Amino acid sequence: MPPLRLRRLLPLVLLLAMMAMLMLRGYVHSEILADHRIRAEAPADRVPRQILDGGPVVDTRGGRATSLDVPDHRIVLTFDDGPDPKWTPEVLDVLKKHHAHAVFFITGTMASRYPDLVQRMVDEGHEIGLHTFNHPDLSYQSKRRIDWELTQNQLALEGAAGIRTSLFRPPYSSSADALDNASWPVTRYVGSRGYLTVLTTADSEDWRRPGVRQVIRNATPKAGRGAIVLMHDSGGDRAQTVRALDTYLPGLRKQGYAFQNLTEALEAPSAHTPVTGADLWKGRAWVFLVTTADDLTGVLVVGLAAIGVLVLARFGLMLLLSAVHTRRTRRRGFTRGPDAPVTAPVSVLVPAYNEAKCIENTVRSLMRSEHPIEVVVIDDGSADGTARIVEDLALPGVRVVRQHNAGKPAALNRGIANARHDLIVMMDGDTVFEPATVGELVQPFADPAVGAVAGNAKVGNKDTLIGAWQHIEYVMGFNLDRRMYDVLRCMPTIPGAVGAFRRSALNRVGGMSDDTLAEDTDITMALHRDGWKVVYAEKARAWTEAPESVQQLWSQRYRWCYGTMQAIWKHRRAVVEKGPSGRFGRVGLPLVSLFMVLAPLLAPLIDLFLVYGLLFGPTGRTVAAWFGVLAVQAGCAAYAFVLDRERLTPLISLPLQQILYRQLMYVVLLQSWITALTGGRLRWQKLRRKGQVAAPPGESTVAERSAA
Repeated sequence: MPPLRLRRLLPLVLLLAMMAMLMLRGYVHSEILADHRIRAEAPADRVPRQILDGGPVVDTRGGRATSLDVPDHRIVLTFDDGPDPKWTPEVLDVLKKHHAHAVFFITGTMASRYPDLVQRMVDEGHEIGLHTFNHPDLSYQSKRRIDWELTQNQLALEGAAGIRTSLFRPPYSSSADALDNASWPVTRYVGSRGYLTVLTTADSEDWRRPGVRQVIRNATPKAGRGAIVLMHDSGGDRAQTVRALDTYLPGLRKQGYAFQNLTEALEAPSAHTPVTGADLWKGRAWVFLVTTADDLTGVLVVGLAAIGVLVLARFGLMLLLSAVHTRRTRRRGFTRGPDAPVTAPVSVLVPAYNEAKCIENTVRSLMRSEHPIEVVVIDDGSADGTARIVEDLALPGVRVVRQHNAGKPAALNRGIANARHDLIVMMDGDTVFEPATVGELVQPFADPAVGAVAGNAKVGNKDTLIGAWQHIEYVMGFNLDRRMYDVLRCMPTIPGAVGAFRRSALNRVGGMSDDTLAEDTDITMALHRDGWKVVYAEKARAWTEAPESVQQLWSQRYRWCYGTMQAIWKHRRAVVEKGPSGRFGRVGLPLVSLFMVLAPLLAPLIDLFLVYGLLFGPTGRTVAAWFGVLAVQAGCAAYAFVLDRERLTPLISLPLQQILYRQLMYVVLLQSWITALTGGRLRWQKLRRKGQVAAPPGESTVAERSAA
């Protein structure tokens, strides 16, 4: 498989792996298979009398139905529902302190998550029994589900301690005389699977938290009789249980009681069987995956919190600073009028590589400019006759400069060298300008400190779904951002589709560089570091042809993301420098890194946790949070559309746009990281154009004017 395809595949695999880990986490935490039904007491006429009147250990193996009792002066302490990371260690500490053994009936969900505690139980001489995987009332379950509960419980035990056990306690069970027509078939079936069913003689009722003294009274057998005592080391606050044990154990030991494992008390072979081979490795793999899923989920939750903060911070900054920018613009303005407008002629550079379908529309749009211009089309080794098309137009003030294919930065540098004027506008070969665009773009140069101006790039082919989505992104994600960056004086990018530069500023930073794939971002950062102001002219509108397919969009954003990362890395020393460079490094670079690299990389977590919440809960809060984020985005988008005087209709598709774009940007960014870490270097990726943007909206097309 080609390396580029591997780089595309790996991000998708990682996204699916994260989703799988979340699903495993939900599965293990009993949030999808949990069944909280508890059957009411039923008749017991089908339960053998010897079982109802017998001991708490019921043996139905091999088709028999017998029971066993614990000998006098022996107590088998049993603890259900664990292990718990807080209470189980405290229970084990008390048992160790008083040299007592017990039986822990573990659930598969808890054992999978805390295998070290299960291993400690075994290492300290305690016995382990099964308590199902996720604690359902088995009388409601099919045989298939019962088998699954037992098998998964054993798998967790095998992975945690490398053993199997023959002891089993059904959830919600009590003493033998409580068996009925609903629970007895389960007991018989479990016996047919090779398990002893261990019920109770005395219930401490510690789950009620009746007080330490009452727990001790409930757990104390009468007249020196043996007992299986029920306690809990999980499922809630077990502080009373721990305190009661510390008094109960030495008190009953003085009365002649021994605290033993079940098989020790019954003088039977151990219930534990070592596991080896494939079964052992399956168990270990299970525990490893569950532990990894829990750890990864913790990291993802932190990431989700981070993206939440970033999203809200970004939108808050955009709304606040865009409002400031709008007030400043209205008060100060960059319009031509009595305030010494910029009227100097401008050189417009149009780098073109195989732009035969678009170049005529681009050049003709420039001919309608209200500002005096010359047009320099730099043909970068086109093979489709781009240069000839321009030459055949024979338009005044339009020159063609040819060169062998050397890339966009080289073409722009060639254009700068051939430009006749000090103010230089750069645009793409698939872009059309409005008549006022050039004039609006150069007005900020009235301030001699301004070195470059970013224009307002807009999507011209927005009649498709992908085009409409990109229209939302351009209006909201780019132009609202630029207003924010303009106020903060750290504009990160002059868009290649519409930007203007002072020649002296370009010369001081060495012109356009091919060090990165985002030459527009690179040159903008270089100008900041050189001390120039970079501003935004929102009325300088340019209409560009956005990619129309997912493949083309992927290629474009891949180049943008990778190029931006390259530019950030190239200018990283600005963070520690002084003066204008240091200001940009400590304000601009962190904002670009957070909002353009980190936020898109983390953004899919919003949708991953939406899926998780819908499947495992809490569904209501998850949906409310997701729609809350969407509402903030919709509010920002609507505000941006109003500022740009755009119709709000495309925002209908915003929810779907957000979901799909988040995943696309995640894959693109992760692919960019992989490319960077593996030392890959992308070549210039030319998008296939269709020449659909012939003129700004509201104007007639070239063909229509010709027909007229």
